[in-house]
Amino acid sequence: MRILGISGTITGSKTLIVINKVLEEMKKRTPEVEVQLLDLKQYNVQFCDGRPPGEYTGDTAKVIDMISSADGYIIGTPIFQGSFSGALKNLIDLVPPSQFNNKVMGFVATGGNNLHYLVIENQLKPIAGYLNAYVTPSFIFAQNKQFDRQNQIIDPELLENIEKFSQDFTYMFTQLSITR
Repeated sequence: MRILGISGTITGSKTLIVINKVLEEMKKRTPEVEVQLLDLKQYNVQFCDGRPPGEYTGDTAKVIDMISSADGYIIGTPIFQGSFSGALKNLIDLVPPSQFNNKVMGFVATGGNNLHYLVIENQLKPIAGYLNAYVTPSFIFAQNKQFDRQNQIIDPELLENIEKFSQDFTYMFTQLSITR
């Protein structure tokens, strides 16, 4: 069983930092589960142009395979202009919806405004519903003020939320994986 953490951006670092912290916490809770990171900054992903997924090559084929072979997802994005990143949208478009069917999905978002958490509720969760994925009841939303100048998480509430989210996700993931 494998959980894939996706840092769905090609800019910045806070989303990746939070995703890594979540994966670290999950590994502590469920050491028997493999965790893997997909940092979009490390890949040259082509734009989705409607061709079948098997026709993509290079990094695009690699990320499609990483996503398709995972059993659960921690999906992270910064919030830009009141929406999730275009890089993440492109990534979701590249993968056939059936690959997400009955898999657990949890969300992490970073933004500069405390209302940006609504992107998770109003955009990301509906996409997960369309993909027929199970969604954790909690999520992570981090703001710039919760990091120090070196982009380390300094806010105890955010660290507590990461712990709670990791607990929720791993519980759902392990319970639902037993029934699959």
